[in-house]
Amino acid sequence: MAAEWATLAYTLFTTIFILVTFVRLTNPGDMLLLRAQAVVLTLALWGVYRLCPGKLTMLFRVTGQLLLLSWWYSDTYELNRIFPNLDHVFAGYEQSLFGFQPSLSFSQVFSHPIFSEFLSMGYVSYFPLFVGITLFYFFFRYEHFERTAFIIMASFFLFYLIFIFVPVAGPQFYFKAVGVDQIAQGIFPNIGDYFNTIEFDVHNRDFIMPIPGWEDGPMYKALIITHDAGERPTAAFPSSHVGIATVVLWLAWESKNRKVFYVCLPFAVLLFFGTFYILAHYAIDAIAGLFFGTIFYFGLKWAYNLTH
Repeated sequence: MAAEWATLAYTLFTTIFILVTFVRLTNPGDMLLLRAQAVVLTLALWGVYRLCPGKLTMLFRVTGQLLLLSWWYSDTYELNRIFPNLDHVFAGYEQSLFGFQPSLSFSQVFSHPIFSEFLSMGYVSYFPLFVGITLFYFFFRYEHFERTAFIIMASFFLFYLIFIFVPVAGPQFYFKAVGVDQIAQGIFPNIGDYFNTIEFDVHNRDFIMPIPGWEDGPMYKALIITHDAGERPTAAFPSSHVGIATVVLWLAWESKNRKVFYVCLPFAVLLFFGTFYILAHYAIDAIAGLFFGTIFYFGLKWAYNLTH
């Protein structure tokens, strides 16, 4: 299946990368073991499908690949921190474009609990959006299910490749590392290989800016749970949250079911603004997510149709 080939291609490329940079990595053995497990899982699910072909076992194959995404995401941090951090460059671009830091000011200006709850809900809706559109195509547009799974999985891997070679941690980590007082003055220090010299712990709030929002709100609490489950100082540019949400919107539009599109749209809009409201991204990351998500959708759709 095309989505599985995308997984295997990403696995092969990053395996070669790990072998080339082996001595510079902190946990290369664990990363190679992860890749072996991913290949075994992919082949096992493919084998089950060969023995019992049908829609259900096809769904198992796609579900298996989606479950691996949380592994692949955190894995980008292990790979990209061997390169010099680029947050100072992107924070500088942000300052030049807007004259201030939207990720720092947005939540201060719009601090009302209801407002923050809606934006927290938008950020948390990331997972239901791409899982939901996948299930919609499975149940109602099955003839395009395999293509949909490929577009979503391959989009993730393209974003992950960018994250490896463009190491940007995002405001929540960079601002904490250099101090908000310097950021407020428009000073953006180059921290080099800072993230490769610390023992990072996502549960240790000393490494992370406080996440804005209504702390007693149910959406804020859900946001903290998802954040603590696997957030790392990686994957800021471009925003894959916005990028994948953009892919979902294109898939929803193509489904010709406008109800699906109009259900997804408000969540995608809230997610766009939520990414820099909670300090996870710079505003330019979210804007770039719209661009890359659109490019990936049409490019991968063309590639799939070309080979099928």
